[in-house]
Amino acid sequence: MLHLKVLKALASDGSPNRLKLLIITRLGMNLRRTFASSVLATLSVVAVAPAFSLAGEVRVYSGRHYNTDRQIYKKFAAETGIKVRLIEATGISLVERLKREGRNSKADLILLVDAARISNAAQSGLLQSYRSSKLESEVPKQYRDPRSRWYGLTRRVRVIIANPNIVNVEELSTYSDLANNSFRGKVCLRKRNNVYNQSLVADQLVLYGEGKTKRWLKGMIANVNQPYFSGDISLARAVAQGQCGIGIVNHYYIARMLEGINGSKDRNLARKLSVITPDPAHVNVSAGGLAKYAKNKKEAITLLEYLASPDGSKGLAGPTFEHPLKGYGDAPVLRKFGNFKSSRVTISQLGESNAKAIKLMKNSGWQ
Repeated sequence: MLHLKVLKALASDGSPNRLKLLIITRLGMNLRRTFASSVLATLSVVAVAPAFSLAGEVRVYSGRHYNTDRQIYKKFAAETGIKVRLIEATGISLVERLKREGRNSKADLILLVDAARISNAAQSGLLQSYRSSKLESEVPKQYRDPRSRWYGLTRRVRVIIANPNIVNVEELSTYSDLANNSFRGKVCLRKRNNVYNQSLVADQLVLYGEGKTKRWLKGMIANVNQPYFSGDISLARAVAQGQCGIGIVNHYYIARMLEGINGSKDRNLARKLSVITPDPAHVNVSAGGLAKYAKNKKEAITLLEYLASPDGSKGLAGPTFEHPLKGYGDAPVLRKFGNFKSSRVTISQLGESNAKAIKLMKNSGWQ
């Protein structure tokens, strides 16, 4: 507007024509530069601003170490526009990291596996309570925190595996059977510090009380004759190879071996195993909760509700051969294992009984 006023003034006054021409030319150049700068600034904003830029992001600290989870996050981002920033590590290291970071933590949503780990995070004040009608509808009461600090997302069953060339599989139907004298020297177990077995012992504590659990532990440990294993898969290999006759593992490890995820050698070993799902079965979960200092709370809640939904839970559980929150896994290998009946011990009860379970394990001689 100022440039136009100057041009009109020059046209009407008595200035020499050459001076008018020089001033008008320079003004024109400035106009072109201004216009070009405005266009570049506009293009810069368009190029930098992503689609759904107003939808925000959510930072996830995850103890689930499955690459297939990333596909669920991508689908979530595509549907909502909320970007997922993921940090993966072991459950113990994530909990310690959250404690160190305190109020400076960037975490919005925490995902952990096993009742002991998610309960520890809640009891350490690392999670905040949030009630959601969607979460309470999708997550069965047994698999969520009574104080709404965390919600289950997938389920896993602790099963018995046996080598039928070494033991009579017909004698196995419950966890207590591993204490039978007929299995002396034939039992393999993971180390005491494994949370999966800690939760199994906690399950038995809630169901049968301290006295019966002590007797079961004493008998089962007396049947162990191998060094304690560091992983479920190494234990499964030992049973299949005849180093021992019986073991306890999470069901999905055997499913993956049978599907050839770990290679043909493990698949062939797994085919030598019988899988016994105890009745009732100890069922554990992977779960998620809002970080105490979440800065993107709304986005974190949206993601948690998405993961707990039927599609989200199946999306997480399917590729890893876990079970969704409701129903059973669709994979043919899981159908061969048969359905399971949960012991009905709640995940919060498992967490509350963890310390006592560890003490009983230690006193029984579980290394």
